[in-house]
Amino acid sequence: MEINTVFGKQKIKTLMKHLVFVFSLSFLFLNCQSETSQTFTQMNTYTQLEKSINRTDTIVLGGGCFWCLEAVYDELEGIVDVVSGYADGTTMNPTYEEVCSGKTGHAEVVQIRFDSSRIPLEQILEMFWKCHDPTTINRQGADVGTQYRSIILYNNDAQKRIAEYSKQTVQREFENDIVTAIQPLKTFFYAEEYHQNYFAKNPEAPYCVFVIQPKLEKVKRTKK
Repeated sequence: MEINTVFGKQKIKTLMKHLVFVFSLSFLFLNCQSETSQTFTQMNTYTQLEKSINRTDTIVLGGGCFWCLEAVYDELEGIVDVVSGYADGTTMNPTYEEVCSGKTGHAEVVQIRFDSSRIPLEQILEMFWKCHDPTTINRQGADVGTQYRSIILYNNDAQKRIAEYSKQTVQREFENDIVTAIQPLKTFFYAEEYHQNYFAKNPEAPYCVFVIQPKLEKVKRTKK
């Protein structure tokens, strides 16, 4: 009986060692599997981010006061961001007062960054023709001056072709000739901070109430 008890204890010890070994292997396997899964998740996230960056494109448009254009394009799906600024002038880093004087030659514009897989440039330009009058020279409503001219500033030949075709196609919808200039973008200058997201920050300002809001309502009706 004593011998059997000794043998029994040895068997139990051996069995316990085997169980510990099996549990250790299981823990290592599950841990490796978790780390592998996490690595794949991170790789997938990076891949999606890279694809998103590769799909992002920019175009610069001018069609009157940049507050208006910014408010319009902020409403569209697929737009990453809209920045108000100045372009197509003769001086570096102009101020708002200098641009308004007409002496620098700049136009008030917006730089639109968009996800081309969600909203193509063609659709952005369709909205451009709807949200301002491209047949008036240096004027949009009561805003008069060269800084309010209608202009498309492209980044490459593909954008140039799309813009020219869009302009040619939409001409039939206007009684007067479209005067929108289509030119390569040289330099874009950011406007002062108080101009950025102006409508969102100042919805009760007179210009926003009487100019921008009616334009937004008109654009919404055309989208239906």
